[in-house]
Amino acid sequence: MEVSASTTGTARHMLSKVPEIVIWFWVIKILCTTVGETFADWINTELGVGLVMTAVIFTVVMAGVLLIQMRLPRYMPFQYWLTVVVLSITGTLYTDILTDQMGVPLGLSSAVFAIALAVVFSIWYSRERTLSIHHIHTTPREAFYWLAVLVTFALGTALGDWTLELTGWGPGPSILLPAALLAIVTLLWRFGLNSVLAFWIAYILTRPLGANLGDYLGLPQDQGGLGLGTLVTSFVFLGAILAIVVYLTITKADKERETDADLREVAAPERPAPVRAPAPVARRRMALGMLGVVALATFSLLAYTSSLPHQSALADEGAAPTCTAGSAPLTQDEARAAVLAHFPTDQVSGIRSITLDTLALVQQGDQTGAAAQATELETAWDDDQQALNSADCHAWSFVDQQIDPVLRAVRAAKPDPSQEVQALNELLATLPAA
Repeated sequence: MEVSASTTGTARHMLSKVPEIVIWFWVIKILCTTVGETFADWINTELGVGLVMTAVIFTVVMAGVLLIQMRLPRYMPFQYWLTVVVLSITGTLYTDILTDQMGVPLGLSSAVFAIALAVVFSIWYSRERTLSIHHIHTTPREAFYWLAVLVTFALGTALGDWTLELTGWGPGPSILLPAALLAIVTLLWRFGLNSVLAFWIAYILTRPLGANLGDYLGLPQDQGGLGLGTLVTSFVFLGAILAIVVYLTITKADKERETDADLREVAAPERPAPVRAPAPVARRRMALGMLGVVALATFSLLAYTSSLPHQSALADEGAAPTCTAGSAPLTQDEARAAVLAHFPTDQVSGIRSITLDTLALVQQGDQTGAAAQATELETAWDDDQQALNSADCHAWSFVDQQIDPVLRAVRAAKPDPSQEVQALNELLATLPAA
């Protein structure tokens, strides 16, 4: 699903740094996105490292693997796919930080990453005159390529989560939409759709497909999954990736054939690469028009399902469902009454106690201690999420929307005590004392 174009330049030439776009490429790409989803969740949630610290760790790891990858003279399967896995995890974490840590709506983060990807592609094309990855054999091209890959993972995460939020689909049914869209894009490519456009659309779509597959395998059965858990799912898919990489290393099934002429070309100007014969202009235009119809139909489907009463199943985080449609938002008095009537007293008391401790530390000027308590508040709330949401999803959603400002205020780089106190008091007003 990819072609190349020739370009001129003086950048150092290397042998191709990416694999041939064969079926194994897409299989292993989906496996990598699944690992990116489940492994990040395992470290962040199961090990209790926390979202921000997990992102910091993987940003450092990403820098290291990219440095090694870009110093290699040619494509090497193990290092290439290790880089893809790490970028998958890191891109997912960046989107999760915007959503969970900073409270940015998924629709807005999707738009931000879409614009960022458009900017990357614009600069890449203006410099190289192609967005093809058929021959990534200069350092600038490889840098643009990996930056685009990182942004596509972040964009795919945002789009996938936004779809779940709009539709309320569970982890099983949520696999169907990206899978169907991938099949349609493949058919349109066969019909005459521009290969570079088809490749990058497919690259974005594999992210929600792989993530939803990981959720389906890892989530508990009472949340619509198979109950394998994030750790088991991660190791199963990592094992599959390793097996395929070993196979590709031995067979070289995903490598271009390197002739003596290719080796001489490493230090010579680039020749035009072999390309697939272009489809007639009429078919290319028709394929592009059909792609527009598919996009419009997809948006219409999401808009229709969003208008129906449903619960938002954020399978990307393994979260309990939250009410998003079907009734008017609660007032604070209504939410307080619902908490008192429906939530278990001991769980409410625990959340309230941690909130009071956080408020006391803020008033004492102990910002470090307050931040630690805020993390404890987040952990306790997440632990009780399923039970409280099941008891009253509207009350849970109201309190959840009050906890987010608390976490942002207390964890801010330069905390404002007045904002912290206000956010904490508003939360306490909804949590009745025992």
